[in-house]
Amino acid sequence: MSAKQFRRLALLALVFTLGTLAALAADVTGKWKGSVETPRGTQEISLDLHADGAALTGKITTPRGESDIQDGKIDGDNLSFTQVLNFNGNEFKINYTGKVEGDTIKFTRTVADHPAVEFTATREK
Repeated sequence: MSAKQFRRLALLALVFTLGTLAALAADVTGKWKGSVETPRGTQEISLDLHADGAALTGKITTPRGESDIQDGKIDGDNLSFTQVLNFNGNEFKINYTGKVEGDTIKFTRTVADHPAVEFTATREK
């Protein structure tokens, strides 16, 4: 096998592998609902997620309002994104990581230096 043929074969294998990995990404596109226990009580969360390969976009709605998710990523069954909120002129970030299991996502949410909070969101039918 010539070096040129080997490079073509290697490139083809790489393209096939990347395509396979993208196909294995969890299907999270849709609307999701969850409840988070906070020091101030139970907080209802709605998510409207849109997956495009490894990119994740969408909106998150909480009692503090609606905001676009930022830095959204999908890697297989794992996803992550950030929510940026402004409160009394101060901006703060809420980081979400999650694992998709069928029609549920098990999330961990962190806000600044507060302890992480876990919750589950369920896909709306």
